[in-house]
Amino acid sequence: MKQEAESTTEQKILEAAERLFKEKGFALTSTVEIAREAGCNQALVHYYFRSKEKLFTNVFEKIAQLFLSTFFQIDKQDLPFEERLKMKVETHYDVLAANPRLPFFFFNEISTNPERLNTIREKINSLPRQLLKKLQDDLDTEYAKGAIRKVDAIDMLLTVISLNIMLFMAKPLVQLITSISDADYQELVVRRKQENVNIILRSIRP
Repeated sequence: MKQEAESTTEQKILEAAERLFKEKGFALTSTVEIAREAGCNQALVHYYFRSKEKLFTNVFEKIAQLFLSTFFQIDKQDLPFEERLKMKVETHYDVLAANPRLPFFFFNEISTNPERLNTIREKINSLPRQLLKKLQDDLDTEYAKGAIRKVDAIDMLLTVISLNIMLFMAKPLVQLITSISDADYQELVVRRKQENVNIILRSIRP
């Protein structure tokens, strides 16, 4: 029972830290706030994670691995290339739609503390390289069959990321220019996912 209670407390701290880090960033979030959000005292935050930096790294690692693992799960499915690519784009988009502050979180933390990239790189190991290699192999196979034009995996990844994050990064500007309500913006979010898929699929066809 004690072990279960400790596990629950640790999970609550992680979830509270994730919410606050996404909302305020690393610098403006304190362990006092995290403890208050998790419903425990500050000493427990330090007991489980030693420091705010280690807690942040834990949260960042979890998000990165979750994001990357979705690509590998799709790769394991016995589906045609275009269907798998469509699912990759939609999965990435869905992660952003569920966590719209994620792009701000990543870009802000990396720009304010570039050294953090080295820590994250150590944690996720070779996952990005594996992802790019698998994507390039798939693209080369489809190109050899004449199904698509010659495409570099890095270009493809940048296209997917830039298209998918744009609406979330530009939300204030989109609403200012178009004067759409929050409800209309949410409808745009739903509609834009399919549009991004269509743009990407058209861009690689011969």
